[in-house]
Amino acid sequence: MSRPVKVYVVDNGGQWTHRIWRVLREVGCDSKIIPNTTPVGEIDADALVLSGGAPRVVWESPKLGNCIDYFERFQGPILGECLGMQLMAIHFGGKAGPSEIPEYGLSRLRVIEEDDLFKGLPKEFSVWESHNDEVKEAPNFTVLALSENCRIQAVKHWHKPFYGVQFHPEVNNTEHGEEILRNFVRTVKVEQ
Repeated sequence: MSRPVKVYVVDNGGQWTHRIWRVLREVGCDSKIIPNTTPVGEIDADALVLSGGAPRVVWESPKLGNCIDYFERFQGPILGECLGMQLMAIHFGGKAGPSEIPEYGLSRLRVIEEDDLFKGLPKEFSVWESHNDEVKEAPNFTVLALSENCRIQAVKHWHKPFYGVQFHPEVNNTEHGEEILRNFVRTVKVEQ
């Protein structure tokens, strides 16, 4: 029998970090929460989920510890949530900044590219948002989903198994959130 997939949650100070960890355990992962200052060499996970957090990505990125190093040196899939996605986009040549209309609460997500994350899901469903900043440009990514107030809600890197979502799949109010995380875990199994 094969061992469970190890997906660690990198804590960037997000209010739902523990909820990400719990949902990952519910879908069968071996998971734990690690500080964002954990050196890459000390991480024995198959994949990482970068949590959201309070820092503003444009001027408070030093508070995000080793996240940039994870993009460069971690050997496995990464899912960036909210702040994690914004940092990922900036690192790979994109732009992020203040939202014209910050989103809090439910928003209607429209999937425009199914890819791995949205496989088997409806083309539209409700997701939970909590952000002041958003990705403005993502030149090295395929945009997978958008909402009325945010034109880049989910992305997939062109060459790496890196994904990002602006919303919070771990929150109960997000429809199909568990399936999105389960789909991410499936990509980890493919990469193994």
